[in-house]
Amino acid sequence: MAKRQSNESPIRDVLKEFIQVNKLQAGMDKIDVEAAWKSLMGNGVNSYTKEVVLKGSTLYVSLTSAVLREELSYGKQKIIAMINEELRKEVVTSIIFR
Repeated sequence: MAKRQSNESPIRDVLKEFIQVNKLQAGMDKIDVEAAWKSLMGNGVNSYTKEVVLKGSTLYVSLTSAVLREELSYGKQKIIAMINEELRKEVVTSIIFR
């Protein structure tokens, strides 16, 4: 009998290839950035956050508090660094607070 060749691959590799072949990385990045925002900012900021949207490499965050918007605008670079570190790749290059 002929020896059977092994086509076994880790599920991580199979999913990574599926995402690349079907060009789904941009959508996955959007989901990952929104989850990173929620985990990094905590309940205080999340209670004033209406919407978190990634368009290209710009993160748009809609807030209900003008005071919080002003406070967060001072730390934009730190927030960008924290999100990119959480995702382990350079996804966000700028943030616009609305």
